[in-house]
Amino acid sequence: FMKILVSGSSGFIGSALIPYLQDKGFDVSRLIRKKIQSQIDIFWDPENGILERESVEGFDVIINLCGENIVGRWTQKKKNRIKTSRVNTASLISKTISELTDPPKLFISASAVGFYGNRGDEVLNEKSAIGKGFLAEVSNEWETAAKVNVNSGTRVVLLRSGLVLGKSGGALKQMLTPFKMGLGGMLGDGKQYWSWIALDDTLGSIFHIVNTDSIQGPVNIVAPDPVTNKEFVHILSEVLKRPALFHMPAFIIRSIFGEMADEGLLSSTRVYPAKLTESGYKFNYHDLKKALNDIVYRI
Repeated sequence: FMKILVSGSSGFIGSALIPYLQDKGFDVSRLIRKKIQSQIDIFWDPENGILERESVEGFDVIINLCGENIVGRWTQKKKNRIKTSRVNTASLISKTISELTDPPKLFISASAVGFYGNRGDEVLNEKSAIGKGFLAEVSNEWETAAKVNVNSGTRVVLLRSGLVLGKSGGALKQMLTPFKMGLGGMLGDGKQYWSWIALDDTLGSIFHIVNTDSIQGPVNIVAPDPVTNKEFVHILSEVLKRPALFHMPAFIIRSIFGEMADEGLLSSTRVYPAKLTESGYKFNYHDLKKALNDIVYRI
């Protein structure tokens, strides 16, 4: 059986990934920052660069999912946290991997479609150039930190995730309450593309990557059919059987969220999962309506 070490295990994706991998028969340990709860936990303190090399020896796969939530008004302090929480953790793990006697065969590190910046209708794949803006810069530094120290014996995969949809966290959880109350609506002109993926397919993609040696470098973790914000809102209101009449103009979104409005909510990234598709991954959800129906009404 394969030994896997996961950081960011208490986050939205991490907390679903641990039981998923255990169900697949993997031996899973967690990197955690607080007092060790069990024998499978390994302590680390990325803020202070603490990660005992010996404790990380012998894992087949290391998966790094750390990163401060980008939602909220971006003060300078918040932007610093967004950046350091990503770059420092990826850097510490990759540096530690480079010093191991028995390094992992695979290092998977989180990234985001924010790498591509605001690109309108342009269809983007893993070969597309980096975009402009804070999130593009952060994603680039994040990816560089993950791969910079790792020696050639370890395959490195960078997960450029889109909008991950699940009931227990992420953007959808925050959207459900206002939409259920009939207070949902389009953001700005609604023409911005949202590249989404169901949580099930995020987990499935990671499992596929672990089992597919040919995949390396950046991988777009998105469904093959991105939608515009206008389409997303329309489909979610249909699924919830609630009107979505509360259109929020761009200037109001900017007044609430500042810089995050343009880089997050109003930004358009139309991303295609070329590497996943070409390597034979079969998506559970191509269709947003089916995905939302299953997520919202699954018991």
